[in-house]
Amino acid sequence: MTGYIIRRLVQSVIVAIGVLLIMFILQSLLPDPARAILGVKATPVQIAAFNRANDLNKPFYVQFAHYLVDVVWHHNLGTAYQLNESVGSIIARDAPKSLVLVGVALAIAVIIAVPIGVYQAVRRNTVGDQAVTAVSFLLYSLPTFFLGQLLILFLAEDFHLFPAEAPQGVTLGQILSDPIALVLPIANLVLVNYAGYSRFMRSSAIEALAQDFIRTARAKGLPERVVLFRHMLRNALIPVVTLIGLSIPAIFTAGLITEALFNFPGIGSDYVQALVSQDYPLALGITLLVAVLTVLGNLVADILYAVLDPRVRYR
Repeated sequence: MTGYIIRRLVQSVIVAIGVLLIMFILQSLLPDPARAILGVKATPVQIAAFNRANDLNKPFYVQFAHYLVDVVWHHNLGTAYQLNESVGSIIARDAPKSLVLVGVALAIAVIIAVPIGVYQAVRRNTVGDQAVTAVSFLLYSLPTFFLGQLLILFLAEDFHLFPAEAPQGVTLGQILSDPIALVLPIANLVLVNYAGYSRFMRSSAIEALAQDFIRTARAKGLPERVVLFRHMLRNALIPVVTLIGLSIPAIFTAGLITEALFNFPGIGSDYVQALVSQDYPLALGITLLVAVLTVLGNLVADILYAVLDPRVRYR
């Protein structure tokens, strides 16, 4: 297992470098950000000085090499153009808020989706199963921004149950001090992710219930509760763990849209602002963070295989 984890970590580093390389290539195709940063009244001399100070006058592969050296050896992600602040400090300040938002929503979505998926598998093709399936399909088909607008329209504007805007604050403690304002952003992410997980859990549970070991457990006279939660659930969760690991990029994408929609002061809002203002260092730093979290999420999913299924061994 140790050797496998080391190999996967090496692969993760290669993937992160590949993501950064693609970002640098795309960045080289975009207009010079000096004009966007300095304004329309900037003189050619000022633009040239800005490009020299930020290595923007050099080929992209030279910029890429310098960036890798700064990240690996100096642990420096650069300085954001607009805020004139180190990218590392911005990420350290805002990333915990986004991780809490996405993490809580993901946990709630899984907690809801797993028992509902098991219920649908046990009661498949009944009225209850069809009703839950219809709701899941409806939620799955709704875009994140549209679902969020519906939540704001009905729960905030019409019924005044929750604030339409997420809590505002610089620190994580200030964000958590207003939990009521977190309800709509978290609910938006929960509903988006629940639909896919519940459908996948239903299919996985139906497949597990058709296996011989389930029939053997029932033939021994074990209670249905023991059959479902001790024998079936552990095997049915293996594909779901894979889905969660692979869906981390989509979760962060939905989180980015949710943050922009509810004005949540997290890393997603920083990313949108960086793209709008052509703040390349900040955009690259956040992209690197998401890439690292994605590969680590997949690594954790692989390790959980061995926990859920003792037959799985990595050599």
